[in-house]
Amino acid sequence: MRRSRSGFTLVEVLVAVMILGVGVVALAGSSATVTRMIGRGKIDTRAAQFATQQVEALRLIAYSTTPRCTALANGGPQTTANVTVSWGVTVNGTGRDVDVSVSYATPGGTRTEVLTTYIEC
Repeated sequence: MRRSRSGFTLVEVLVAVMILGVGVVALAGSSATVTRMIGRGKIDTRAAQFATQQVEALRLIAYSTTPRCTALANGGPQTTANVTVSWGVTVNGTGRDVDVSVSYATPGGTRTEVLTTYIEC
């Protein structure tokens, strides 16, 4: 009578190593993607902050002049930290439509975002 041996065969060990290897490679690939997405998020956030700052500066100018909004005018481009900001002001009834455009470089090329608001005069 032969005693049964406990343990794994060589084939079982090789299959387990291959499955583990595929999992590690997939995990490494996804971590690189996550890192790229975080970097892009930082760039997008910085550009949005510049646009918001410009809108607030234009609101301050509009409300600090008498009569209101007389000092608002088109402007730009202004480049800070590789983000270019320009803006356009158009009369709309008793207020002004303001379009703030931000352009910035990303790994995929140049991106442009536009923030539009209305300033009541």
